[in-house]
Amino acid sequence: MAKKILNAGNPNVPDYKTLKEIIVTGTKSGGDKKQYAFKDKTGHEQQRTFNETWREICGIGTFFYSKGLKDKSKIAIIAENSFDWMIAYYATLVGGNVSVPMDCKLSASNLADQLIRCGCDALVYSEEFEPMIEAFKANENMRIKHYFKVEDFESFKAEGYKLFDAGETYVVDVEVKPDDLACIVYTSGTTGKSKGVMLSHYNIASNCSASTRAMSGRHAIGFLPLNHTYAWVSALFACYILNEWGYLCESLKSIQSDLKNQKPYNFSGVPLVVETIYQRIWRTARSTGREEILQKGLKISRFLMKLGIDKRRKIFKTIIDNLGGNLSMIVCGGANLDPKYEIGMREFGIDVYNGYGMTECSPAVTCNRPGAYKPGSVGVPLDCCEVKINNPDEEGVGEIYVRGSNVMLGYYNDPEATAEAFDGEWLKTGDHGRIDEDGFLFMVGRKKNLICLSNGKNVSPEELEDKISQYIEYVQEVLVYDENSQIIAEVYLNEEDYPDARDRIKADMKEFNKTVASFKRINKTIVRDEEFPKTTTLKIVRKYMMAANKAE
Repeated sequence: MAKKILNAGNPNVPDYKTLKEIIVTGTKSGGDKKQYAFKDKTGHEQQRTFNETWREICGIGTFFYSKGLKDKSKIAIIAENSFDWMIAYYATLVGGNVSVPMDCKLSASNLADQLIRCGCDALVYSEEFEPMIEAFKANENMRIKHYFKVEDFESFKAEGYKLFDAGETYVVDVEVKPDDLACIVYTSGTTGKSKGVMLSHYNIASNCSASTRAMSGRHAIGFLPLNHTYAWVSALFACYILNEWGYLCESLKSIQSDLKNQKPYNFSGVPLVVETIYQRIWRTARSTGREEILQKGLKISRFLMKLGIDKRRKIFKTIIDNLGGNLSMIVCGGANLDPKYEIGMREFGIDVYNGYGMTECSPAVTCNRPGAYKPGSVGVPLDCCEVKINNPDEEGVGEIYVRGSNVMLGYYNDPEATAEAFDGEWLKTGDHGRIDEDGFLFMVGRKKNLICLSNGKNVSPEELEDKISQYIEYVQEVLVYDENSQIIAEVYLNEEDYPDARDRIKADMKEFNKTVASFKRINKTIVRDEEFPKTTTLKIVRKYMMAANKAE
């Protein structure tokens, strides 16, 4: 069992019971303070205060109610990130309905399947997906009664304001209880068919409370897909609890300019974003002939740090300024992060706090934080949950179990999968890891991905992938799997910065094999010409590789 760690963020944050409570309380304390900044359809920057956001929530929420959407009606959203996406989501929850945020990057067939399986009553969508929506309307298996286009939201708000101002205050008055179903979230399905995770108001609210108690934050930028629970905890509800404002980025492509223009103090992202920023710093240094200067700066900074003198942000001011001048913290999750990026960014004066979670846990389970940090780990448990390792082996590695107020109600209309996911009160995550003597969790890999060798040994492909990435610096992406009882490493190389990478990989992999146990050695290396296919959360899609291997 992991040890309890004192919160280093905002220890006085109360244990909120519902998401409506978080929004109402945050609006009262935020008032006319800026809450959001974003670009509208014309490219002009807009801003909203907490009170203005609340007004729009009431407008859309009352409009939904006027169409008969009440008493836990299920309202899905298929749209790209936007302020109106957030309003639709907030209004659904405040009005006592159930939100079904969908991954708009999935195929039409996948989305149709999810909509039919969860039996949605209404669908909010953007103009970009109109052809697909027309096909949905013709599908006789759909039970959707109402389709609302985001581009028509201004007229919907006007209709709602008229009713609200005339005394129709259902959206404000309706009671929302902690155990009420808040959201049905479909998992990304990297290795199988997606399942509808049922999260209650208290599941998500308790996770948000615990996360903000553990981690401080100031104004931020957000670019995570809004349909993911990670974005809710790190942005959509944290802003209400902390009363800080955020800028909604249009896409990952604009992150560099958004960092410079919005000057955030922190943001949350996936490992690929951290890796991209770090690699760009070194690439810029090489292209401008300043690589040697940067290396000297690191030597000086490391020496001073050993003496207890921290001059990182002064020595690397140019780097900090290129990232907006204020950036001091990145919270990272969603996949494994190579410690070299974590340590590398920290050496430049930007703390990277890696964590672990899953949709079924609303989603955060553990995180590193100020005062409780170990490179390579995913931190210690939040105070809303407990973590243990089930049936650990001689190295302390076993399946990660979680229990707590953030753990899901179950899978929608799937009692068998729900029963399979639990061992009594404990959620079986399917992930393997170990907990050290200080209570820090270290990830090893997915149970279902384990390579079972004929000698009875089990090999975690993720463990080898992490070690290869650390040992061979020009390996940009790697996927390890077994084929005919051989361990294969398929790699995508950084040939832009290392033109001789293909010539070196065979010899370097041979040297790598000397660093691992004999049964873990790579038997064959395949070099890819392009990046691996990925999910919308930027994880490599293992199921495609499995299917390809079987086909061969």
